[in-house]
Amino acid sequence: MIYCAEASLEQVALHHVGNKLNDDGILLSQRLLEVSDTVRELLLTYFTTPFTKENSAAASEYYHLYHDNDLSLNEVYTYASRIFEAAPEELDTTFYDQSVALAQHLYAQSEHPKIKGGEFYVALLRGCIVDGETVDAVGLFKSENPETFLRVWPAGDGFEVESQRGIDIHRLDKGCLIFNTERENGYLVAAVDNTNRTEAQYWMDDFLHLRQRQDDYYQTAAALALCKSFVTKQLPREYEVSKADQADLLNKSVAFFKENERFDLGTFASEVIGQPEVIESFQSYKTEYEQQHDTVLPEQFDISSSAVKRQSRGLKSVIKLDKNFHIYVHGDRQRIQRGFDEASGLHYYQLFFDDEA
Repeated sequence: MIYCAEASLEQVALHHVGNKLNDDGILLSQRLLEVSDTVRELLLTYFTTPFTKENSAAASEYYHLYHDNDLSLNEVYTYASRIFEAAPEELDTTFYDQSVALAQHLYAQSEHPKIKGGEFYVALLRGCIVDGETVDAVGLFKSENPETFLRVWPAGDGFEVESQRGIDIHRLDKGCLIFNTERENGYLVAAVDNTNRTEAQYWMDDFLHLRQRQDDYYQTAAALALCKSFVTKQLPREYEVSKADQADLLNKSVAFFKENERFDLGTFASEVIGQPEVIESFQSYKTEYEQQHDTVLPEQFDISSSAVKRQSRGLKSVIKLDKNFHIYVHGDRQRIQRGFDEASGLHYYQLFFDDEA
């Protein structure tokens, strides 16, 4: 969990980065940003709020900067390292120079026609707390969608109103915090992209070049994704299984993750899947899944409750019947039965219950 309430914003550089494909250009400030204490606090709130909201993905899902061949070839990693390594007497110059290099690198990646130009901030934060460890952080933030605000003030016997364009400090478009820890793995990174589209994944992939950190959160999320894929895709290919049975198996999978602090593949297989031939199918599918997604899921790991809460939203057990009905299956599989009515030629479900709300 990220905690920045006691952090201080020591340095800020601000540049404007346009769309390179459209020849928008890049406007580099010639000095570091100087702001009042009040504005400094507002900027700190703007930069850190997305990463400190309880149960948000940005506050619990971590990444590493990486490169396929050599980590030092990751530009963001190199520029952030120079800031962290700067001697106190050289910090202002080093920080400014690296902010320019980061802005130029971002501009070089802004080559899709739908990428919007915007203000690009580079910040140095002191005293962030991540999972109990106090560390400094380099923050990179981009504002792409200015909002319209109304400014109202008294004038004579009435009021005056005018519109102004500005930044909503409660909504960060793109950002990341690079924490000065786990350097050998590419630093610990938290990232957010609230304007992400297929054509604009350049922030996470091209500019930062991130790889998800394989921690408890990652392993829990990956295991739940594996379960969903097996139940909804692989299981119906091998066995004659009803939608109700699939829903029941998804519910049991989620319940296992919610009720246990640690995942054990053998225990999960015996308690949730049960049938030996289906267990064998699941283990084979796990191997295929790992190869397809270039990952390895350990047979034991601590379960992340935040990952379970987030991932379980996508494992809703719903039976969709034509365009007329949706049946949400939450509990006892025995209380829903499927049949076929020969007179009408239609399938049907019988639902058994005690009370009607």
